Amino acid sequence: MFTSMNPRDTFAQLGSIFGGLMFFWAIFQQYFPYPVRNYIEKYTHRLVNYVYPYIQVRFNEFTGERLMRSEAYSAIQNYLSANTSMQAKRLKADVVKKTQSLVLSMDDHEEVADEYKGVKLWWASGKNTPKTQSLSFYPVSDERRYYKLTFHKRHRDLIIGPYLKHVLKEGKAIKVRNRQRKLYTNNGAYWSHVVFEHPASFQTLAMEPERKKEIIDDLIAFSKAEDFYARIGRAWKRGYLLYGPPGTGKSTMIAAMANLLNYDIYDLELTAVKDNTELRRLLIETSSKSVIVIEDIDCSLELTGQRKKEKKKEKKKEDDQEQEGKEESKEKSSKEEKDGKSSQVTLSGLLNFIDGLWSACGGERIIVFTTNYKEKLDPALIRKGRMDKHIELSYCGFEAFKVLAKNYLCLDEHDFFPRIRTLLGETKITPADVAEHLMPKTIFGDAEVSLKSLIKGLEMVKEEEEKKKAEEDEAKKKELLEKEEAKDGKPNHDQGKVQSG
Repeated sequence: MFTSMNPRDTFAQLGSIFGGLMFFWAIFQQYFPYPVRNYIEKYTHRLVNYVYPYIQVRFNEFTGERLMRSEAYSAIQNYLSANTSMQAKRLKADVVKKTQSLVLSMDDHEEVADEYKGVKLWWASGKNTPKTQSLSFYPVSDERRYYKLTFHKRHRDLIIGPYLKHVLKEGKAIKVRNRQRKLYTNNGAYWSHVVFEHPASFQTLAMEPERKKEIIDDLIAFSKAEDFYARIGRAWKRGYLLYGPPGTGKSTMIAAMANLLNYDIYDLELTAVKDNTELRRLLIETSSKSVIVIEDIDCSLELTGQRKKEKKKEKKKEDDQEQEGKEESKEKSSKEEKDGKSSQVTLSGLLNFIDGLWSACGGERIIVFTTNYKEKLDPALIRKGRMDKHIELSYCGFEAFKVLAKNYLCLDEHDFFPRIRTLLGETKITPADVAEHLMPKTIFGDAEVSLKSLIKGLEMVKEEEEKKKAEEDEAKKKELLEKEEAKDGKPNHDQGKVQSG
């Protein structure tokens, strides 16, 4: 019948049908009793669900009474922004706080497709605006945004289980990667922070390539080992002890670790912590994906593990000073004793902080101790399980120098390199001292001038070391000669003078 009608008549007839349906629906909503309408709508939905093979899941932006933003909504937003939003024709752009990077996301009422293990599904963004607007001197938006996921019902188990877990995990990981990293320090039991923008990296770190690769592999393996640590029943953390002379790059190594793994840094000052309870509170307030640092741990331990011994020494010292009547020294000692009582952190509390029960609160943490004197540390503090990896940062070798020359002078080779290699093998100089010589000496940054400065500095260090060694050898010979004379019973010159007198 419709084939013999012209298009105008066909559309007119379809319009009449739709108009009749709308009129009937209005009469149905207006005059039919609620129980009847409810009964009809229930079976109508069942009929539609039987014919329509797709399932829809809705994720609202706010949960409860809109007091908190849904974590699931935020994770889905991050996931879609990174993975599927480029399909959308209309996007929203936002700037991450205090950075210049743009974040794109789907605009309202847009739909994009996604695929998971060969199964296709669809994400749609939407918002609901209430029909009645409230008047207020402080107006707030009543728009309720949401994401709607649509997929075929035969894939229910795959989508509801593994796929949504994948979306939430990936969305949280994207949030961590895009976050603004921070450097924390403690004031008593509270953390304060600044933006962490240290440029150090393993690429610019003055160290042998083989050792750098070993450390990088260890860090990356740790960051991806969540399931492994859960399987073996250990807290997801790892300890690193960095030791070596001053100026060998321990702090730079910590910054490179944080930049490699995209972690925050918590610089813990033990002397500012009142007691073990405050130390435990600080640990609980640290976040996952962080590096907890205690620098110069050997100096901090003098105020913790050896506290009783130090108090006895101070007490004896005070008694001696009182007998001698030295008022100034006595006041100084009293002040030191008073300051010592301001912190009651113990070695036991520090050990529990590292790997006790409370250390399992949170995960993916790296704990770093630095020291100039490893031999001064208590063996219980640096045993395996607490400080899992010991990294010695020593004096500058030729491979480390080549990294510095590349960083500072953009040089891979030079005629002076053989001479520098020889001098570095004969002297002990820190990377910090080498870097100071390589700093540009003129506005034009002449590389040859910097290398000559380094050679001159190395030669001076070599002369000083040789002179010091000669003096030590002379002192040893003199001490040996005195011992031999004493053994033979021959008086030395001083004894002869006393006898003649």
